[in-house]
Amino acid sequence: MSDLRKINIDGTEVEVDGAMTLIQACEEAGVEIPRFCYHERLSIAGNCRMCLVEVVGGPPKPAASCAMQVRDLRPGPEGQAPVVKTNSPMVKKAREGVMEFMLINHPLDCPICDQGGECDLQDQAVAYGVDFSRFREPKRAVDDLDLGPLVSTAMTRCISCTRCVRFTSEVAGITQMGQTGRGEDAEITSYLGETLDSNLQGNIIDLCPVGALTSKPYAFSARPWELTKTETIDVMDALGANIRVDTKGREVMRILPRNNDGVNEEWISDKTRFVWDGLRRQRLDRPYVRVNGKLKPATWPEALNAAATAMKGKKLAGLIGDLVPVEAAFALKQLIEGQGGKVECRTDNARLPLGNRAGYVGTAAIEDIDSAKAIMLIGTDPRSESPVLNARLRRAWINGAIIGLIGQPVDLTYDYKHLGTDRAALEALHNGDHSGAEGKDTLVIVGQGALREADGLAVLAHAQKFAADTGSKLMVLHTAASRVGAMDIGAATEGGMAAAIDGAEVIYNLGADEVEIEAGAFVIYQGSHGDRGAHRADVILPGAAYTEENGLFVNTEGRPQLALRAGFAPGEAKENWAILRALSAELDAKLGYGSLAQLRQALVAAAPHLAQIDQVVANEGEALELGPLGKAAFLPAVKDFYLTNPVARASELMAELSANAKARSGQKVAAE
Repeated sequence: MSDLRKINIDGTEVEVDGAMTLIQACEEAGVEIPRFCYHERLSIAGNCRMCLVEVVGGPPKPAASCAMQVRDLRPGPEGQAPVVKTNSPMVKKAREGVMEFMLINHPLDCPICDQGGECDLQDQAVAYGVDFSRFREPKRAVDDLDLGPLVSTAMTRCISCTRCVRFTSEVAGITQMGQTGRGEDAEITSYLGETLDSNLQGNIIDLCPVGALTSKPYAFSARPWELTKTETIDVMDALGANIRVDTKGREVMRILPRNNDGVNEEWISDKTRFVWDGLRRQRLDRPYVRVNGKLKPATWPEALNAAATAMKGKKLAGLIGDLVPVEAAFALKQLIEGQGGKVECRTDNARLPLGNRAGYVGTAAIEDIDSAKAIMLIGTDPRSESPVLNARLRRAWINGAIIGLIGQPVDLTYDYKHLGTDRAALEALHNGDHSGAEGKDTLVIVGQGALREADGLAVLAHAQKFAADTGSKLMVLHTAASRVGAMDIGAATEGGMAAAIDGAEVIYNLGADEVEIEAGAFVIYQGSHGDRGAHRADVILPGAAYTEENGLFVNTEGRPQLALRAGFAPGEAKENWAILRALSAELDAKLGYGSLAQLRQALVAAAPHLAQIDQVVANEGEALELGPLGKAAFLPAVKDFYLTNPVARASELMAELSANAKARSGQKVAAE
């Protein structure tokens, strides 16, 4: 039940929830309060004092608006709404005093600081700073930290707002950062000089309001006003995080998160943020045709002709990779099925039910995690499969949710009850006492690792039955960004991958680099990087990467989102749907669209819910029949978080992070 209170802010009366802090109430009234330490997704520290406001009738000194609630204010003598002033002489003088203290030790690094141009301290010094310092003593200096290959530090610039400490300990769930010392000796440091062990650590770069923490790979490469900014969607996992891609000329310079409360809030994983160097390396920028066992460069007409000649009159199969937009998958499905072939997007053998959206997506939205009181994880390691979703699970745990896990015991950054590793544990759960979960907001999350064995559909059916028995919602946590969209358009074959490629003479591989194709078949590979798929190919058609074409992606909860082009593909590489359209003309089976807009019209006619951009559609589908479970243990779907796709495998930084993670997990300290 909300506790609404009236409050007068700078002469404007607003009605807000009594639990709100003054800084939030001021934002409701359209008044912006300067701040350094306050962040709405972190706990309140109240230590920078920049957000001071005057409370009329209160103490004769300014109050920190981030740490005072509306319900703490006293009404006026005749019961009027309490009055708060944010621009009085007292407030201005107090903020100018705070800013002067901030700048006493802050170095004059702006010309060489990476934060220049997007720095909170710069912006607020313009409003509240003075052009002359009364401080004549030398500025203090602090040694820089080594936090690893991602975050560059210049700790002399640090203003001790503790945002990085609060983020790493509260959201990322690691305890390696803290503050030591008092007064002028206070400094942010890491425990025993450790580097950060988290796949969310890059977010502290965005959180830092000064230039103390900056991006190491991006260092000194561009200024913010030189960059072209494009709002798009991430494809490194199936969460569909909202991102901004910043380009300079044709190069992607950095990737930043965008706020979307329903998906990623304002966090992204380190793979999403730093994979951009993989967009520059090992790129396919021209077509190739295999002649006498060797791949030779070819022109587009030659390559398309070679592909069409190989396909005519043959038994075809089409494979859809993990990073493919829905439009390209739809074009491939129409092209291959028009020639009597079969297509398959479940290249990891996940047993996802065809045409049953409640089966392959589930019935839960990502936001349902926030209110859940009991969460059951089956065959999933969310910390590797979707780190940002795992941070949400951690927050649910902090808020009192009980979490159970059936699968390999892993470090998820929060406590959970481990109920077993194999199918027997799932059966025991299904037949056991559900009183702990009944009547609560509960959620069942099934990972791809649970669905890859022959009994995958039976595992899913047991999870559905457990969800039905406890009144829970079910979420299928995918690992491939393209999977849900491809399932939505029916790009799958009864019997899965084996049935699709069984007896196929020609395999059209659309960016599926995680599969081994046996010798014998003629392989046409269309993709962006020279990865495993290209090595096996007889014809290579170079396609655009995810930042180089407009596309539609459907995330793990079934939310369609539009990715926009940030740059152009290198060399002669083309947009994926356009390659398939050109090939269809060579096959004398021309696809009926000449533009992306026409393709999308055909797509929406086939799957109308894909027109509902950024909306979670209610999913329907029959409950699956319970089948016999096997004996196998649940294995993780992601073996190496940093090397899951061709873009990541082309990145030098991801290779370094993967090697560091292996070395860290292999270390054993002797107890002497």
